[in-house]
Amino acid sequence: MPTKLESETIGMLLTDVSRLLRGAFDRKVNAMDLGITPGEARTLIQVALTEGIKQAEIATRMGIEPMTLSAYLDRLEAMGLVARMPDPADRRAKNVVITDKADPLLAELMAGLREMMNAYTAGLDEETREMLRGNLRILRDNLRRLDPCVAGKEKGAKE
Repeated sequence: MPTKLESETIGMLLTDVSRLLRGAFDRKVNAMDLGITPGEARTLIQVALTEGIKQAEIATRMGIEPMTLSAYLDRLEAMGLVARMPDPADRRAKNVVITDKADPLLAELMAGLREMMNAYTAGLDEETREMLRGNLRILRDNLRRLDPCVAGKEKGAKE
């Protein structure tokens, strides 16, 4: 008889929620018709959150290949939304920054995503939402600290 696995573990629930949120994010970005793809939107958000870090570190944080990130950045740079700056400590590396032109697009994007998340967290009061955020931070920090693959890749990355 095959082993029956439990589907309601924290790991399984997080995996399901992550997958569903990614799909919802992609559909929302496409529906907003901002002139950027969901991948470019994720990249723009990550650059805004980690402004001035190296391209390779952004790719690691996003869990994508550096070449994929480079293609996203090429398109965002061509639109004038990001700029690549030489890293003063490593002349081979480029740091990525947001331009002023990105501000209105980021504001519209984040307003749409807040609306989406409010719908998906309906039924959770603000205290419960904050508790969930706090618990997810603990899980994230534990994963970063205890997983040697993640810990090594994120050393020196800005929070």
